[in-house]
Amino acid sequence: MMKTKYLISSLAFLTAFSCGTSASAASLPPAVAGRAPEIVALPDGGWLLLDKQGLRLLDAAGKERSKISLRAKHLDARPHPDGMLAVFMDADTQKTYAYVADVKTGKMRLQTSVASPDFSLESLCLYRDAQQLDHVFLIGKEGQSEQWVMHNDSAQLVRKLALPPHSKHCRVDDHSQTLYLNAPDSGVWAFTAEAETSARLKPVAMAAPLGKLQGGASAISAVPGGVAVLDAKGKKLHLYRQKDGQHFQPAQVINLPYSAANIQVQAANGKLDMLLQDEQAKTWRASSTTWIYSTAAPKIAVIEPSVQTDAVARHGDAADDPAIWVHPQDASLSRVLGTNKKQGLLVYDMQGKQTQLLESGRLNNVDVRQNIKWGQQSFDIAMATQRDENSLVLYVINGQGQVAEAARFATKLDKIYGFCLYQPRTGGLEAFVNDKDGTFQQFRITHNEQGFSSSLVRNFKLGSQPEACVADDKTDRLFMGEEKRGVWVTSAKADQPADMQMVMPVGKQLVADVEGLSIYFGEKANYLLVSSQGDNSYLVLETQAPYRLRGKFRIGLNLVKGIDGTSETDGLDVSAINFGGEFANGMLVVQDGYKRLPDGTQNFKYIAWKAIAKAFKLD
Repeated sequence: MMKTKYLISSLAFLTAFSCGTSASAASLPPAVAGRAPEIVALPDGGWLLLDKQGLRLLDAAGKERSKISLRAKHLDARPHPDGMLAVFMDADTQKTYAYVADVKTGKMRLQTSVASPDFSLESLCLYRDAQQLDHVFLIGKEGQSEQWVMHNDSAQLVRKLALPPHSKHCRVDDHSQTLYLNAPDSGVWAFTAEAETSARLKPVAMAAPLGKLQGGASAISAVPGGVAVLDAKGKKLHLYRQKDGQHFQPAQVINLPYSAANIQVQAANGKLDMLLQDEQAKTWRASSTTWIYSTAAPKIAVIEPSVQTDAVARHGDAADDPAIWVHPQDASLSRVLGTNKKQGLLVYDMQGKQTQLLESGRLNNVDVRQNIKWGQQSFDIAMATQRDENSLVLYVINGQGQVAEAARFATKLDKIYGFCLYQPRTGGLEAFVNDKDGTFQQFRITHNEQGFSSSLVRNFKLGSQPEACVADDKTDRLFMGEEKRGVWVTSAKADQPADMQMVMPVGKQLVADVEGLSIYFGEKANYLLVSSQGDNSYLVLETQAPYRLRGKFRIGLNLVKGIDGTSETDGLDVSAINFGGEFANGMLVVQDGYKRLPDGTQNFKYIAWKAIAKAFKLD
C-alpha cells in the first residue's frame, strides 16, 4: 500500500514537470522571475526576486513595485504581519540586511542589519524560534559561523559556531529546530538551531563514496520534519525525513526531466508545493508531491528571565545548584548561593552580582535553612556536598548575608552527589544526602559549645541514580528525583519507614534527566518545581496527591535586558518571599547549562514568580 502511494505521488510529480504545468498555475512566478536565482512567494500573490541587481518586490502580474539595488545573495524569508521578512547579504560588503516587504504599500523598509563578520561569508539563513524571535545564521567559508537574534531595529550576537566548511546553502526547519547545511564536498548536515542546547552535528546525506549522494548537493530546502536536496547535477530530488529527532532516512527520490539549479518548498495540506528553477530554460516550474508530516507538539509556555548572575570563573560544566537566603530585615538584600563544581561556593546579591567566593572544593548541591535554634543560639545554615572528600560542608550565614565555613562531616558514601536540608516541625536540623548508586543517608545536625556535629539516623535506597531532593518541612515529606525514572515522595521523619510513592514518572511531560527540585510555599497553595533536563523545561506540580501538573514552561530570551534563556538545568530553588519590585510574589532561581548572548561560562538566572503564576493561573 505504501509503495503504491509513493508511486502515484511520484508519477503525478513527474507528469506536472514534464508538461511544465502544475495543479495551480497561479503558483508559478512570472516570466521575469525566470533568471532570478532566488525567489519567495508573497501572501498577496506577489513575489520577491533576488538577483545580481538586488532585491525586487513584484506584484502577481510581475510588475515591479519596489527595489533594493545592490549585488545581493542568499535570500531567505519568514511571514510578517505586513507581508514578508526577508534577509539577504550584500555580496560586496558581506553586510546582512533584514527588510520587511509590505504587500499593502508595495514598499520595502529596512528593519535591521548585521555588520560584516571577521570571516568570509559563504551563506546565511533565517530561523524563527518558539518565542517567535527571528535569528539569522551567518555561515563562514572555513567553518567559522555565528548566530544572531533580531529584535526591533537591532541585532545581538547569540553564539559563535564551528560548522562544516564550504557550506554553500543553509536552511532551517523551525518546527524541529534543525539547521540544514549543504557542504558539496561532504554532503548535507543537520545542526541544532536552538542555541539553548548542546551543539550536535549529524549527517543527513553524504556525498559519494561515503554516501549515495552523487557529486554532493547543489541546493537544499527545509521541509517539515526533513529536508529536500537537489543532487550536484540537479537531476534528482531527494527527500529525507528526520526520525525520532535523531536520525535521517530517505523518503523519496524523484528523477527530474531537466537540470534544476535551485529549489523552494512550501508545505500545506499533506503535500509539498515546490518551485524548481529550470537552469536551461531560465524558468521556474511548479508541482507538488505527497508529504505526510505531523506538526503536533505540546505548547510549552516561554517565560523570560529578569536577572542573571555574574558568570562562574570556570569553563565547562561548572555551575550546578542554587539556594536562596532571605535577609531577616530587608528582603531586597537577600542572597543567592550557588555551587561551582570546579571551585567552591558562590554568593550573589539580588542584582546577580557576586559578593563572595568560598573555595571549598568541588561542591555539587547546596541548601539553606534559617533561624535554626540549638539551646539559646539561633543560626542560618547552608550545607553542600563536597565530592572530593565525600563529605558535607556546613556554612553559617550572618545577618548581613556573609557566608563562612564552619564544619565538615564525613559520610560513608562512595560517590556523594545530591543533597537537601530538612527542618522538622519538632525542631532542629537534618540533612539528606545521596550516592550515585541510589543510597540515601539522613543525618541529624546538632550544635553545642564544641561546635557542630552530625549523626546518622536513617538509610534507604532508590533503584538507580538520584540527585535532587527537597523536604516539605510543613508536612514532613521528602521529594526525591531519580534521574531516569521520575519523582518520588516518602516520609522525611527519621523514625518512619521509607515507603516510596511515585509523584510523576519520566515520560511525555517529564523528560530525563530529572534534576532540580524545590517547593513554592504560597499563601493558598504549594507547588513543586521540577527541572526536566531532557527537554530544557520546568514543571509545576501540586504538592498533594494526585500531584496534578499545573504547567510546563521554558525560560527564553529577554532581549530588552540582554539575558539569554536557560537549558540543561541542574539545580533550582524557589521562594515565595516578597523580595520587592518584580519579585514581590517570590522568585525562581535556576542554573543555566549554556551561557549565550554572547557565549560565556555558566551562570544562574532569576525568574519572577508572578510570570509563572500568570502563565498557569496559579493561586
